[in-house]
Amino acid sequence: MKAFQDYYPENVAHCYGCGALNARGHQIKTYWDTEGGGHETVTRFTPEAYHTAMPGFVYGGLIASLIDCHSTGTAAAAMYRAEGREMDSQPPLRFVTGSLNVKYLKPTPMGPLEIRGRVREITARKVVVESTLYADGVATVTGEVVAVKMPESFGN
Repeated sequence: MKAFQDYYPENVAHCYGCGALNARGHQIKTYWDTEGGGHETVTRFTPEAYHTAMPGFVYGGLIASLIDCHSTGTAAAAMYRAEGREMDSQPPLRFVTGSLNVKYLKPTPMGPLEIRGRVREITARKVVVESTLYADGVATVTGEVVAVKMPESFGN
């Protein structure tokens, strides 16, 4: 199954967090969680040793980046779904961050991470996504992203 980010057109596939064409970026991959009924999205990411804030714990800036890119990818997929379109249909839908609010509940230990997102609101121009980051099944961070539909002329 292709990830949401795999459908991004080349001109907008360079993001440090989610761009498939950014060789030094995180290149996260987000999917609908079909096992959970398809109402949530999921991204899995394992930080490297250099993503450390202090020994044993993940740097908060990385976490914010993961929440951000997971949520904008979720926004795009949700809009395609709302419009009854496939993700490879034209014109392409892409979202940018209008606002990002991250709440750090507790330190996030190094190791595999899972980000889960839910669409809270969807309109013609924006999608509000709530995401939660889990480490070893424990919620350590929550975030809300207001994702704004990118004009077709942006990035060209």
